[in-house]
Amino acid sequence: MEIKYRIGIMPGPWPPGRESAGFLWELTDLCERSAIDSMWFSDRLSSPIPVPEVMTTLAAIAARTSRLKFGPSVLVLPYRNPVVAAKELATIDYLSGGRLLPAVGVGVELPKEFEASGVPFAERGRRTDEAIQIIRRLWLEDDVTFAGEFYRLDRITILPKPAQTPPPIWIGGKSEAATRRAGRLGDGWLPSFITPAEFTRGVEATQRHARSANREVPADHFGALINYALADSPEAALKLADPYIPRNRVDEATLAASTAFGPPEVIAQKIEEYVKEGGSKFVLRPLCPPEQMLDQLSQLAEQVIPAFHLR
Repeated sequence: MEIKYRIGIMPGPWPPGRESAGFLWELTDLCERSAIDSMWFSDRLSSPIPVPEVMTTLAAIAARTSRLKFGPSVLVLPYRNPVVAAKELATIDYLSGGRLLPAVGVGVELPKEFEASGVPFAERGRRTDEAIQIIRRLWLEDDVTFAGEFYRLDRITILPKPAQTPPPIWIGGKSEAATRRAGRLGDGWLPSFITPAEFTRGVEATQRHARSANREVPADHFGALINYALADSPEAALKLADPYIPRNRVDEATLAASTAFGPPEVIAQKIEEYVKEGGSKFVLRPLCPPEQMLDQLSQLAEQVIPAFHLR
Protein backbone atom coordinates (compact mmCIF):
# COMPACT_ATOMS: atom_id res chain seq x y z
CA MET A 1 0.00 0.00 0.00
CA GLU A 2 1.03 3.62 -0.46
CA ILE A 3 2.23 5.06 2.83
CA LYS A 4 1.21 8.62 3.61
CA TYR A 5 3.41 10.38 6.17
CA ARG A 6 1.76 12.98 8.35
CA ILE A 7 2.97 15.06 11.30
CA GLY A 8 0.73 16.77 13.81
CA ILE A 9 1.46 18.66 16.99
CA MET A 10 0.43 18.61 20.62
CA PRO A 11 0.77 21.77 22.72
CA GLY A 12 3.49 21.75 25.32
CA PRO A 13 3.07 23.33 28.77
CA TRP A 14 -0.10 25.44 28.70
CA PRO A 15 0.16 29.15 29.62
CA PRO A 16 -1.26 29.98 33.04
CA GLY A 17 -3.90 32.58 33.76
CA ARG A 18 -6.54 34.25 31.67
CA GLU A 19 -4.31 34.53 28.61
CA SER A 20 -4.76 30.78 27.96
CA ALA A 21 -7.91 31.26 25.85
CA GLY A 22 -6.24 33.79 23.59
CA PHE A 23 -3.25 31.48 23.26
CA LEU A 24 -5.53 28.67 22.03
CA TRP A 25 -6.74 30.83 19.15
CA GLU A 26 -3.20 31.91 18.23
CA LEU A 27 -2.10 28.28 18.30
CA THR A 28 -5.06 27.13 16.22
CA ASP A 29 -4.64 29.85 13.60
CA LEU A 30 -0.92 29.06 13.29
CA CYS A 31 -1.63 25.37 12.72
CA GLU A 32 -4.48 26.04 10.26
CA ARG A 33 -2.32 28.16 7.96
CA SER A 34 0.84 26.04 8.23
CA ALA A 35 2.02 22.62 7.06
CA ILE A 36 0.96 21.06 10.38
CA ASP A 37 -1.47 18.21 9.69
CA SER A 38 -3.31 17.93 13.01
CA MET A 39 -3.62 19.16 16.59
CA TRP A 40 -3.85 16.86 19.59
CA PHE A 41 -4.90 17.59 23.17
CA SER A 42 -4.44 15.65 26.39
CA ASP A 43 -7.29 14.57 28.65
CA ARG A 44 -7.00 15.12 32.40
CA LEU A 45 -9.57 15.58 35.14
CA SER A 46 -7.22 17.04 37.75
CA SER A 47 -3.85 18.58 36.99
CA PRO A 48 -1.43 21.03 38.65
CA ILE A 49 -1.12 22.84 35.30
CA PRO A 50 -3.91 24.14 33.01
CA VAL A 51 -5.32 21.40 30.75
CA PRO A 52 -8.48 22.48 28.86
CA GLU A 53 -11.29 19.90 28.81
CA VAL A 54 -10.68 17.92 25.67
CA MET A 55 -14.16 17.46 24.14
CA THR A 56 -15.10 21.14 24.31
CA THR A 57 -11.66 22.11 23.04
CA LEU A 58 -11.98 19.80 20.01
CA ALA A 59 -15.39 21.29 19.26
CA ALA A 60 -13.91 24.79 19.43
CA ILE A 61 -11.08 23.79 17.07
CA ALA A 62 -13.61 22.32 14.64
CA ALA A 63 -15.49 25.63 14.53
CA ARG A 64 -12.33 27.71 14.16
CA THR A 65 -10.78 25.74 11.27
CA SER A 66 -11.64 24.26 7.88
CA ARG A 67 -8.53 22.22 6.96
CA LEU A 68 -6.89 21.08 10.16
CA LYS A 69 -7.51 17.65 11.65
CA PHE A 70 -7.61 17.19 15.42
CA GLY A 71 -7.97 14.61 18.16
CA PRO A 72 -7.43 13.70 21.80
CA SER A 73 -4.09 12.21 22.82
CA VAL A 74 -5.58 10.32 24.36
CA LEU A 75 -9.25 10.32 25.36
CA VAL A 76 -9.49 8.49 28.69
CA LEU A 77 -12.50 6.31 27.96
CA PRO A 78 -13.04 4.93 31.50
CA TYR A 79 -13.98 8.45 32.66
CA ARG A 80 -16.97 8.51 30.31
CA ASN A 81 -20.16 6.68 29.54
CA PRO A 82 -19.45 5.21 26.08
CA VAL A 83 -22.83 6.16 24.61
CA VAL A 84 -22.35 9.80 25.59
CA ALA A 85 -18.75 9.70 24.28
CA ALA A 86 -19.91 8.15 21.00
CA LYS A 87 -22.54 10.88 20.58
CA GLU A 88 -20.10 13.70 21.35
CA LEU A 89 -17.38 12.38 19.06
CA ALA A 90 -19.83 11.65 16.25
CA THR A 91 -21.22 15.18 16.45
CA ILE A 92 -17.77 16.76 16.32
CA ASP A 93 -16.83 14.63 13.31
CA TYR A 94 -20.15 15.40 11.61
CA LEU A 95 -19.88 19.15 12.13
CA SER A 96 -16.23 19.28 11.05
CA GLY A 97 -16.77 17.31 7.85
CA GLY A 98 -14.82 14.26 8.99
CA ARG A 99 -11.70 15.82 10.52
CA LEU A 100 -11.73 14.06 13.89
CA LEU A 101 -8.92 11.61 14.76
CA PRO A 102 -10.00 9.84 17.96
CA ALA A 103 -7.21 8.20 19.95
CA VAL A 104 -8.21 6.51 23.19
CA GLY A 105 -6.54 4.91 26.19
CA VAL A 106 -6.85 3.96 29.83
CA GLY A 107 -5.26 7.12 31.28
CA VAL A 108 -2.30 7.82 33.52
CA GLU A 109 -1.41 5.94 36.70
CA LEU A 110 -3.36 8.23 39.03
CA PRO A 111 -6.02 6.27 40.91
CA LYS A 112 -7.45 9.42 42.51
CA GLU A 113 -8.63 10.72 39.11
CA PHE A 114 -10.58 7.52 38.53
CA GLU A 115 -12.01 7.64 42.04
CA ALA A 116 -13.12 11.22 41.33
CA SER A 117 -14.90 10.05 38.16
CA GLY A 118 -16.62 7.20 40.02
CA VAL A 119 -14.67 4.45 38.25
CA PRO A 120 -12.52 1.94 40.15
CA PHE A 121 -8.92 2.13 38.96
CA ALA A 122 -8.69 -1.65 38.57
CA GLU A 123 -11.58 -1.67 36.07
CA ARG A 124 -10.17 0.88 33.64
CA GLY A 125 -8.80 -1.58 31.07
CA ARG A 126 -11.91 -3.77 30.88
CA ARG A 127 -14.17 -0.73 30.72
CA THR A 128 -12.09 0.68 27.85
CA ASP A 129 -12.36 -2.55 25.86
CA GLU A 130 -16.15 -2.57 26.18
CA ALA A 131 -16.40 1.14 25.38
CA ILE A 132 -14.43 0.80 22.12
CA GLN A 133 -16.79 -1.92 20.92
CA ILE A 134 -19.87 0.08 21.85
CA ILE A 135 -18.65 3.33 20.27
CA ARG A 136 -17.74 1.72 16.95
CA ARG A 137 -21.06 -0.11 16.74
CA LEU A 138 -23.04 3.05 17.53
CA TRP A 139 -21.19 4.87 14.74
CA LEU A 140 -22.03 2.15 12.22
CA GLU A 141 -25.33 0.61 13.33
CA ASP A 142 -28.81 1.50 14.48
CA ASP A 143 -30.66 -0.20 17.33
CA VAL A 144 -27.50 -1.39 19.07
CA THR A 145 -27.96 -3.95 21.82
CA PHE A 146 -25.01 -4.82 24.03
CA ALA A 147 -24.65 -6.77 27.26
CA GLY A 148 -21.23 -6.53 28.90
CA GLU A 149 -19.67 -6.54 32.34
CA PHE A 150 -20.11 -2.77 32.79
CA TYR A 151 -22.46 -1.45 30.11
CA ARG A 152 -25.86 -2.58 28.83
CA LEU A 153 -27.62 -1.13 25.78
CA ASP A 154 -31.11 -1.98 24.52
CA ARG A 155 -31.71 -0.90 20.90
CA ILE A 156 -29.80 2.39 21.12
CA THR A 157 -29.26 4.61 18.06
CA ILE A 158 -27.24 7.82 17.86
CA LEU A 159 -27.80 10.40 15.13
CA PRO A 160 -26.24 12.10 13.32
CA LYS A 161 -23.65 9.51 12.47
CA PRO A 162 -20.04 10.72 12.07
CA ALA A 163 -18.99 11.95 8.62
CA GLN A 164 -16.34 9.24 8.49
CA THR A 165 -17.73 5.71 8.31
CA PRO A 166 -16.47 5.29 10.93
CA PRO A 167 -13.61 7.42 12.30
CA PRO A 168 -10.57 5.19 12.95
CA ILE A 169 -10.00 4.57 16.65
CA TRP A 170 -6.31 4.76 17.52
CA ILE A 171 -5.02 3.27 20.77
CA GLY A 172 -2.50 5.01 23.03
CA GLY A 173 -0.04 3.42 25.45
CA LYS A 174 3.00 1.20 25.09
CA SER A 175 2.19 -1.65 27.48
CA GLU A 176 1.43 -5.18 26.39
CA ALA A 177 -2.21 -4.50 27.23
CA ALA A 178 -2.17 -1.47 24.92
CA THR A 179 -0.75 -3.39 21.94
CA ARG A 180 -3.23 -6.19 22.57
CA ARG A 181 -6.06 -3.64 22.61
CA ALA A 182 -4.74 -2.00 19.44
CA GLY A 183 -4.56 -5.32 17.63
CA ARG A 184 -7.87 -6.77 18.78
CA LEU A 185 -10.00 -3.62 18.86
CA GLY A 186 -8.15 -0.61 17.41
CA ASP A 187 -7.48 0.87 13.99
CA GLY A 188 -4.03 2.28 14.84
CA TRP A 189 -1.42 2.57 17.58
CA LEU A 190 0.06 5.83 18.94
CA PRO A 191 2.36 5.44 22.00
CA SER A 192 4.53 8.07 23.69
CA PHE A 193 7.92 7.98 25.44
CA ILE A 194 8.78 4.84 23.50
CA THR A 195 12.21 4.04 22.05
CA PRO A 196 12.52 3.02 18.37
CA ALA A 197 13.45 -0.51 19.48
CA GLU A 198 10.37 -0.71 21.71
CA PHE A 199 8.30 0.71 18.87
CA THR A 200 9.41 -2.10 16.56
CA ARG A 201 8.35 -4.72 19.09
CA GLY A 202 5.06 -2.91 19.65
CA VAL A 203 4.19 -2.88 15.94
CA GLU A 204 4.95 -6.60 15.74
CA ALA A 205 2.89 -7.33 18.86
CA THR A 206 -0.06 -5.27 17.61
CA GLN A 207 -0.16 -7.14 14.30
CA ARG A 208 0.24 -10.48 16.09
CA HIS A 209 -2.76 -9.72 18.30
CA ALA A 210 -4.69 -8.54 15.22
CA ARG A 211 -4.02 -11.79 13.38
CA SER A 212 -5.18 -13.81 16.39
CA ALA A 213 -8.46 -11.86 16.22
CA ASN A 214 -8.76 -12.41 12.43
CA ARG A 215 -8.25 -8.75 11.64
CA GLU A 216 -5.49 -6.39 10.49
CA VAL A 217 -4.31 -2.94 11.52
CA PRO A 218 -3.39 -0.95 8.37
CA ALA A 219 0.36 -0.63 7.84
CA ASP A 220 0.15 3.17 7.75
CA HIS A 221 -1.68 3.37 11.10
CA PHE A 222 1.35 3.23 13.37
CA GLY A 223 2.94 6.30 14.90
CA ALA A 224 4.48 7.87 17.97
CA LEU A 225 4.37 11.02 20.05
CA ILE A 226 7.82 12.65 20.11
CA ASN A 227 8.77 15.38 22.57
CA TYR A 228 11.18 17.88 21.06
CA ALA A 229 12.91 21.23 21.44
CA LEU A 230 14.57 23.22 18.67
CA ALA A 231 17.80 25.14 19.25
CA ASP A 232 21.18 25.65 17.60
CA SER A 233 22.72 22.75 19.53
CA PRO A 234 21.49 19.67 21.42
CA GLU A 235 22.86 21.17 24.63
CA ALA A 236 20.92 24.41 24.21
CA ALA A 237 17.74 22.52 23.29
CA LEU A 238 18.01 20.25 26.32
CA LYS A 239 18.48 23.27 28.59
CA LEU A 240 15.31 24.76 27.10
CA ALA A 241 13.33 21.54 27.58
CA ASP A 242 14.69 20.35 30.91
CA PRO A 243 12.19 22.10 33.25
CA TYR A 244 9.30 20.49 31.36
CA ILE A 245 10.52 16.90 31.12
CA PRO A 246 8.24 14.58 33.16
CA ARG A 247 11.06 12.65 34.78
CA ASN A 248 8.64 10.84 37.06
CA ARG A 249 7.24 9.08 33.98
CA VAL A 250 10.37 8.09 32.08
CA ASP A 251 13.90 6.82 32.78
CA GLU A 252 16.97 8.54 31.38
CA ALA A 253 17.71 5.89 28.73
CA THR A 254 14.16 6.01 27.35
CA LEU A 255 14.21 9.80 27.49
CA ALA A 256 17.41 9.98 25.43
CA ALA A 257 16.13 7.53 22.81
CA SER A 258 12.57 8.86 22.45
CA THR A 259 13.05 12.64 22.41
CA ALA A 260 14.66 15.04 19.92
CA PHE A 261 16.61 18.04 21.15
CA GLY A 262 18.68 20.15 18.75
CA PRO A 263 18.53 21.83 15.32
CA PRO A 264 15.93 20.83 12.69
CA GLU A 265 18.05 18.01 11.26
CA VAL A 266 18.13 16.33 14.68
CA ILE A 267 14.33 16.39 14.85
CA ALA A 268 14.05 15.00 11.32
CA GLN A 269 16.55 12.23 12.07
CA LYS A 270 14.61 11.16 15.15
CA ILE A 271 11.42 10.88 13.11
CA GLU A 272 13.35 8.82 10.54
CA GLU A 273 14.33 6.36 13.26
CA TYR A 274 10.66 5.58 13.80
CA VAL A 275 9.92 5.56 10.06
CA LYS A 276 12.48 2.77 9.65
CA GLU A 277 10.60 0.76 12.28
CA GLY A 278 7.20 1.10 10.62
CA GLY A 279 5.91 4.51 11.76
CA SER A 280 4.23 6.98 9.46
CA LYS A 281 2.03 9.18 11.68
CA PHE A 282 3.64 11.40 14.31
CA VAL A 283 2.63 13.91 16.95
CA LEU A 284 5.39 16.30 18.03
CA ARG A 285 5.18 18.12 21.33
CA PRO A 286 7.46 21.09 22.12
CA LEU A 287 9.06 21.12 25.56
CA CYS A 288 9.80 24.78 26.17
CA PRO A 289 8.51 27.85 28.03
CA PRO A 290 4.92 28.61 26.96
CA GLU A 291 5.95 31.98 25.52
CA GLN A 292 8.28 30.17 23.06
CA MET A 293 5.83 27.45 21.98
CA LEU A 294 4.43 29.21 18.92
CA ASP A 295 7.92 29.92 17.63
CA GLN A 296 8.91 26.28 18.19
CA LEU A 297 5.88 25.12 16.22
CA SER A 298 6.49 27.63 13.42
CA GLN A 299 10.04 26.37 13.00
CA LEU A 300 8.82 22.78 12.97
CA ALA A 301 6.19 23.58 10.33
CA GLU A 302 8.67 25.39 8.11
CA GLN A 303 11.86 23.37 8.49
CA VAL A 304 10.90 19.78 9.31
CA ILE A 305 7.35 18.84 8.34
CA PRO A 306 7.24 19.64 4.58
CA ALA A 307 9.87 17.05 3.64
CA PHE A 308 7.84 14.26 5.29
CA HIS A 309 4.51 15.34 3.83
CA LEU A 310 5.96 15.40 0.32
CA ARG A 311 7.25 11.81 0.47
